[in-house]
Amino acid sequence: MTFKDASGTAKTDHPAQTGWVTGVDHYENFPVASRLMPAKLRPAVVAIYRFARYADDVADEGNATAESRLTELQRLRDALESERADSHPIVGQLKPHLEVHRIPIEPLLALLSAFEQDVRVNRYQHFEEILNYCTRSANPVGQVILHLFGVTDSLSLERSNAICSALQLINFVQDFSIDWQRNRLYIPTEELQAAGLLPEHIDEALRQRQAQPALRQLLRRQAERASALLESGASLPAMVPLRLNLELRAILAGARRILELLSHSDWDPINHRPKLNWRDAPALVRLMMTRNASR
Repeated sequence: MTFKDASGTAKTDHPAQTGWVTGVDHYENFPVASRLMPAKLRPAVVAIYRFARYADDVADEGNATAESRLTELQRLRDALESERADSHPIVGQLKPHLEVHRIPIEPLLALLSAFEQDVRVNRYQHFEEILNYCTRSANPVGQVILHLFGVTDSLSLERSNAICSALQLINFVQDFSIDWQRNRLYIPTEELQAAGLLPEHIDEALRQRQAQPALRQLLRRQAERASALLESGASLPAMVPLRLNLELRAILAGARRILELLSHSDWDPINHRPKLNWRDAPALVRLMMTRNASR
């Protein structure tokens, strides 16, 4: 479950305080800290977002060495586990919200483990390995949001995990070319090889700005797998408080719209990376209303 701050600007805060020049603007598909979120919870969600966004930027952005990235991620981990409020500026902004809402740090530590993995690992042979990564890179966000709303039953957590992992998998298809340019591949290498595709085929697709038929079919299979996982969790909105219900319905509609746009592009995010904007509003309303009415 990806999210941005209530102002609508997805941007890391105070890079000068940390020594890391991040401050990168980010497009986010599925905002969580929107006006649908109760006002009393919004500051906590924003603080969690800023922590996660900063840590993600440490793993991804700029030209830092792997060693320095891992060192900074370890600083974040140490600060989360420390009793000192001033042990790291980013964590220092977050800790008051963790205390007020009694948010456990385990999901945040899981996020850090995923970002550390991003520094160390850039290929996955089997889909199960990618799904394991999603359990730490995406699922913790949903777990924290449910905690804020007092939703702790196992079925709701299971549905949330399905949605969050699906959102991550959809993003992997959407950002296929961006990830490849960062020397990352979130499609199982065994499936790439089975499709007769080599790294040079992907390089050529990026040069031509168009995916070959075999690559489009492979990306389609990844999107369809993500869609099935998304729908397996789609009953979650009916199980949570109204404001979160509305937020989740909007998130699900956004995910389904990205899948529609991928389909319209013949499953070629290299030629056209799908991105939601105001023109998608009618489709989002349609998806929210028709899917909700069918359940």
